[in-house]
Amino acid sequence: MKRDSRLSGVLHVLLHMADQRTPMTSDQLAKAMQTHPVVIRRILGGLRDAGFVHSEKGHGGGWTIAKDLSQITMRDVYDAIGQPSLMAMGNRTEAPGCLVEQAVNAALDTGFRDAEALLLARFGEVTLAALAADFHARMAARSPQTQEHIHG
Repeated sequence: MKRDSRLSGVLHVLLHMADQRTPMTSDQLAKAMQTHPVVIRRILGGLRDAGFVHSEKGHGGGWTIAKDLSQITMRDVYDAIGQPSLMAMGNRTEAPGCLVEQAVNAALDTGFRDAEALLLARFGEVTLAALAADFHARMAARSPQTQEHIHG
């Protein structure tokens, strides 16, 4: 099963935008993310609807962060992108007739719910400001020769 990396990608885009501090075009962000500008516009359109980013058209326009990074959590971003499935695992059959499989499903379902609740709680504790601080600490720890290669 293919893993859903949308949350990781969106957080990555937001941190690039925050670090730039000036409007960034979809083309610039697409180049940084190694994807197509249409993908960036689709992602950021949803975040604009949630009030996290703003866009300006015309010369000097582009995308900017609309809220303070300390006011946006990973959970907020997760919710804004439609709450993609957190678990790649699932039950073999959702409505089994077999009593053994019913017992297995009940145990798995409890574990999945507990794991998702824990993960979502953690997402709610991590702000984009904390992620940006971590990024800047990592950049400061790098040698000056490698600091220009942010994607290293």
